[in-house]
Amino acid sequence: MCGARARRAASLPAAHAIPAAHPPRRRLAGVSNDPSSPDARADAASSRNAPLGWIGSGRAAFLPSEASDLERLPPLESFIATLNLIDTGARTSEDIYTGQSQWMPHGRIFGGQVAAQSIIAATRTVSELRPIHSMRGYFLRPGDIRYPITFAVDRIHDGGSFSTRHVQAFQQGEPIWSMIASFQIEEEGLDHQIDMPADLPDPDTLESEAEHVERAGESLANYWVRRRPFAMRHVDGPIYLSPGPHTDPVDQVWIKATGPLPDDPLVHRAALAYVSDYLMLDPALRRHGLAWTDPRIRVASLDHGVWWHRFARADEWLLFELRSPSSHGGRALSQGYFYDRRGRLVASVSQEAMLRLKQAPAEG
Repeated sequence: MCGARARRAASLPAAHAIPAAHPPRRRLAGVSNDPSSPDARADAASSRNAPLGWIGSGRAAFLPSEASDLERLPPLESFIATLNLIDTGARTSEDIYTGQSQWMPHGRIFGGQVAAQSIIAATRTVSELRPIHSMRGYFLRPGDIRYPITFAVDRIHDGGSFSTRHVQAFQQGEPIWSMIASFQIEEEGLDHQIDMPADLPDPDTLESEAEHVERAGESLANYWVRRRPFAMRHVDGPIYLSPGPHTDPVDQVWIKATGPLPDDPLVHRAALAYVSDYLMLDPALRRHGLAWTDPRIRVASLDHGVWWHRFARADEWLLFELRSPSSHGGRALSQGYFYDRRGRLVASVSQEAMLRLKQAPAEG
């Protein structure tokens, strides 16, 4: 998902009182929700040179005031900083937060980022005893990295075991993303899963994306792999520069953050939603013998869904197996499964995307 129309002044629904019965807003562990407090201001001023993992250290976190702040940070710190949404204190019938975007070479907001930020916003309005277990969102318009994002959370329902939230992300007064998320009290129950693929190479034995791109000498692709906050090791090699060795609609990728993440489980759940959006189209492109550098390709994510089954850290190697069961009518559907190294199914993902090939003009 990507970059927005330039318009002035955000417009949100008219103000209404929030019922007092609603639970208090949550925050990331060790992260201040009040950027105006003296401690938050002092820590934010010094955080640009803070070590990785500082957000979970028990002090107020760096709250970026503009996109250029994020561009100066290393990739993983920039990702973590986008999750530190600012509670503006505004009150309507919804809870209102704002956030900034990571720099992207095409100027459009990365869809995984706005999905991860929406997960953070929704979770802040739910009891800590109810972690998120599923979400589905729709990309409505491209987003622009130059402008802040406003997140409006509607507390749709709080039941005995489940809570439901609706999140819309706005830029310049227009919605760019809409998501429904569900939360549940953790409980015991029946347990089964599909098995992790067997006999796959260890991620430490596979070539990194950076090594692959450096060998090819592609400067733009080199930027992408060096500015991403996650390391990826493709079992059958990436398809950035050339088609893969087979045309099966399957991809298997080892993934982890490039450094340690805060211990808050919410950060790791949001990270899976973020990183999965990098790869969802790969199995469809493999099936048709295409590479990302093919000038005919026109793509755009249409929706994104995640189901969290079992907790796992996103800064340890996870296998992401992807399959594309269908491409038709200018759309491609992909499904993915995250496994940890013990073989536990951690999360499932699905996405439908626009996938078109621009036809070359007829000669003559």
